[in-house]
Amino acid sequence: MSDIALERRRLSFLDRYLTLWIVLAMVLGIGLGALGFHLPSVIVPIGLIVMMYPPFARVRYEHMSAALRDTRLLGLSIVQNWVIAPLLMFGLAAAFLHGRPDLFAGLVMVGLARCIAMVVVWSELAGADREYTAALVALNSVFQVFAYAAYAYLFVTVLPPLVGLPSLAVHLSIATVAVSVLIYLGIPAVAGALTRLFLRPRIGIEKYDGGFVPAIAPLTLIALLVTIVAMFALQGARIIAQPLDVLYVGAPLTIYFGIMFYVSFWMGKSVGASYGRTTSLALTAASNNFELAIAVCIAVFGINSGEAFASVIGPLVEVPVLLTLVHVALRMRGGFSRATLLEQS
Repeated sequence: MSDIALERRRLSFLDRYLTLWIVLAMVLGIGLGALGFHLPSVIVPIGLIVMMYPPFARVRYEHMSAALRDTRLLGLSIVQNWVIAPLLMFGLAAAFLHGRPDLFAGLVMVGLARCIAMVVVWSELAGADREYTAALVALNSVFQVFAYAAYAYLFVTVLPPLVGLPSLAVHLSIATVAVSVLIYLGIPAVAGALTRLFLRPRIGIEKYDGGFVPAIAPLTLIALLVTIVAMFALQGARIIAQPLDVLYVGAPLTIYFGIMFYVSFWMGKSVGASYGRTTSLALTAASNNFELAIAVCIAVFGINSGEAFASVIGPLVEVPVLLTLVHVALRMRGGFSRATLLEQS
């Protein structure tokens, strides 16, 4: 029996049927939204923080320095996230939404926000390298704080006239971006690190790794499902009322996720990276920080704007597509040697 088959047999009931649960959560959320019933909006940030706590509690922080020393792969990640991804999203948005400058701008804002949150969950599900994912998340966080505002000005104000689209004014401060990074990355990362630092020595390595970690693991998927219901409920009525706008935004997003994943996966494997690090690279490049994009679009353009609507469609498309890419990564695992598969363990 293959390693992947053995892993699937060890999956919990919740893990084994995750795709079904996510589909049901999406349908439930849209149904609730269409009926005018919304869960409290605070559920979304709380859910995002809770879902990332278990993966961060499992990160071997003592191995982080080794991941950061791999400058070749870190350089690849910078190119993927801060050169290829913004240009690709800009091009796709211009091609698909040339007649809808509001949706165009919202989609570009999503592409500029590099993932610092959900990628931790996707990497965990795909069996990627936790320490390397954490290193990439930290790198993206630093770049995001100092580069997002400038990128937004460049891609929404300066470049659109070059492709026949109107220029939109974007006034964004570093502080706005920093607050998002602090909330969605800082809280779960610090909580997970402190748990591992203080609880593991107190109860022992075996009890921590074999008892505590498996006990809190379901929190990730439960919080993910609750968050999906809440997000879809918030936009359920508008999704049903404007299905074509959903398709207009969803099509380039789907293409974007696929291209970024496969190109990044190929780049990682071609330089000899292990499965764990290659998958971390690919999922990080394919994911986006939709929390930041939504917050910025609402603050800059208004909650009822087309830009805000496009930004909200981002996670609604990203969740099922990235879950599919997690399964793709697991199937591609067979193309790596057993030595590289064991490299991160």
